[in-house]
Amino acid sequence: MAEEQTQAEVQEEAAPAAAPETGSLDLVIDVPLQVTVEVGSARMRVREVLQLGRGSVIELDRSSGEPADILVNGRLVARGEVTVVDDRLAVRVVEVLAGEPVGGGGP
Repeated sequence: MAEEQTQAEVQEEAAPAAAPETGSLDLVIDVPLQVTVEVGSARMRVREVLQLGRGSVIELDRSSGEPADILVNGRLVARGEVTVVDDRLAVRVVEVLAGEPVGGGGP
């Protein structure tokens, strides 16, 4: 019987580590995502695009001061204010949009 207990102990030690806790982000925490900030858009004809040059102005579909869209991998997740930090453009998040929970059902 002592031999059976020893085999059980050996099997227990050889068992794979437990799976991460449900809801844990450990498996994806370092996955890179594409974050895009869209301040506006415009529809133009090819003729108009070909006429663009240095100093050209493209009128966007948003008013000055309106929040910019923040997209993650092409999906709208938040809105923010464009600002400057150390001479670089930045976005301050002002609204996080509610969406489907991670892993939520979909087509």
